[in-house]
Amino acid sequence: MVFSLFRRVSANIAAPPRYAGPPGKRLYAVGDVHGRRDLLDDLLDRIAQDLAEHRTDQVALAFLGDLIDRGPDSAGVIEDLRTLTDFPGRCAFLMGNHEEILLRVLNGEPGVGHDWLGFGGDVCAESYGVDAAALKAMDEVQIAATLRAAIPPAHVAFIKGFNDSISFGDYLLVHAGIRPGVAIEDQEPRDLRWIRDPFLSDAHDHGCMVIHGHTITDGVDQRTNRIGIDTGAYRTGVLTAVVIEEDELRFLSTSA
Repeated sequence: MVFSLFRRVSANIAAPPRYAGPPGKRLYAVGDVHGRRDLLDDLLDRIAQDLAEHRTDQVALAFLGDLIDRGPDSAGVIEDLRTLTDFPGRCAFLMGNHEEILLRVLNGEPGVGHDWLGFGGDVCAESYGVDAAALKAMDEVQIAATLRAAIPPAHVAFIKGFNDSISFGDYLLVHAGIRPGVAIEDQEPRDLRWIRDPFLSDAHDHGCMVIHGHTITDGVDQRTNRIGIDTGAYRTGVLTAVVIEEDELRFLSTSA
C-alpha cells in the first residue's frame, strides 16, 4: 500500500532536474531507530527546535521502519510513537523487515522465531519483560504465545497499521528500497522491506528520489537516485532524519 503525504509520486513521469517536495510543506523522515529510545527522544527534541527556528504551517513526520530490535528499549519506542500527540502535523510509519518478522513470529510461523531472536529480537523481547534465554528453549508456538501475552495488543495493532511506502512530492520513502525497473505501484512488499542489491548498486533514474533506511552506512549515503539514512543508531549513537522542504534538502542527527 502506498501512503501519500500531501501528493503522490508517479513513476511514469521522468524525474525533474532537481527533486522537490510539495509547495509550502515540510517533511521530517527518520531512519532506523532500532530500540534506541534515548536517541529517538534526542532527535525529536532536535526536530522540535528546528520547527521553532524555522516555522511552517504544514509539516509531516515519517519513520522509515525498524523501530524495534537490536537496541535496548523497543517497547518504549513503540509506546512513545504510538502515543505521540505533540507533533504539530501528520505522522506516518513504514513497515520495516524487523516489524514484519515480529508479526510473523506472533503468528507462530514455523522457522521464524529463533531467527528473529538471533538478529535482535532477543533484546526486543526483554524490553517487554520476557526472558530471551527462556524463549530460545521454546518452539515457535510457545514463543508466539509467550510474546502475545507480554506485548500489549495496542502495540501490535499500531505496528500492523504501518504502510509500505510514502510519497512526498518527487520523493518516495521506503524502508529498504525498490526493485529497479518495476513501476512503483507494482513493487512487492518484500522488496520494499528487504531489498539491498540490485537496488543499492543501480544508478538508473527511478522517476523519483528514493529515501530509505535498512542498510547501515557511515553517514548519509546520498546518490543521484537514492538517499540512505540508516546511520546505525543502535551501535553508533547516530540517528538521522532528512528534512525536505520544496527544493531544500538537509539533515538532522544525534551525536555519536
